[in-house]
Amino acid sequence: MDRYERILTLHRLLKSAHYPVPLPKLMDELECSRATLYRDVAFLRDALGAPIESAGGEHAAFRYELSEGERFELPGLWLTSDELAALLALNELIGRSGPGVLAGALAPFKSRIEHLLSDRGSGKALPVERIRVIPWGARKLDQQAFRIVAGAVLERKQLRFRYRARTTGADSRRTVSPQRLTHYRDNWYLDVWDHDREALRSFAVDRIAEAQALDTPARDVPDAELDQALASSYGIFAGQPKAWATIRFSSHAARWVADEHWHSQQKGEWLGDGRYELQLPYSNSKELLMDVLKYGPDAEVIAPLPLREEMKILLQLAQGAYQVPPR
Repeated sequence: MDRYERILTLHRLLKSAHYPVPLPKLMDELECSRATLYRDVAFLRDALGAPIESAGGEHAAFRYELSEGERFELPGLWLTSDELAALLALNELIGRSGPGVLAGALAPFKSRIEHLLSDRGSGKALPVERIRVIPWGARKLDQQAFRIVAGAVLERKQLRFRYRARTTGADSRRTVSPQRLTHYRDNWYLDVWDHDREALRSFAVDRIAEAQALDTPARDVPDAELDQALASSYGIFAGQPKAWATIRFSSHAARWVADEHWHSQQKGEWLGDGRYELQLPYSNSKELLMDVLKYGPDAEVIAPLPLREEMKILLQLAQGAYQVPPR
């Protein structure tokens, strides 16, 4: 442990202690000698102004003066090497999961962390290339539109944009009060109050064009109302739940599904024969059925009956495509 981390650890120990901390305990926690500990205590008290109280003699112990200790903090940003490394790894994850979107803004942050780690460690660069992020289904994103949208969300300003619906191909212009920006399955979505429709809506950010932040303050919708309208059912374009789906998975698939998070209100139950039964609310069945289909014969929709029939039709159509040779 280098001096920087010893000072930080010493501060945290004294800050959290309700009683004087004995000298042997501090030496053990800081992995240092008695002389080194006394030098660190002197530096923390004299150079950084820490309100340290000490009891000398055979039973030496240290603590922060009670009233002053609650208010005292180390100047600047103090992080351990592990914490800095974790931040650098997080930065790498962000850069690789959304190339270009935040890379420019975070470049100085990354450079500073690398410099701090190099100064305090062996000088070797961290092998961040050993952290892999493999995007799946990520769509091309207009970086300028993303920055305008994100800025409007944080600055609480209304937003005007042109939207090209992927399902219908329809082109429309919207004036909205942005509520939340959501990263879901490697893509970004914007939850808004749509002033033209007078309702809550979600938009895929990659379909937004000609985004313009307005000077008009955004209308704030309470979190509870947002969750009720947009997060109470399965999938990104949720809506109010229409029914609860019951899906039964084979004992083979159950090993994975039992540990997966499908929805905040999901209910799971192990069956006597090793199968796993999952229940969750849904509004639009399309996304739910697509996710169940990936399990093939290891998943069966049990209820409700309309959802089971819809799955049956999808499977029949899929089978029909293989009845004739490809053209």
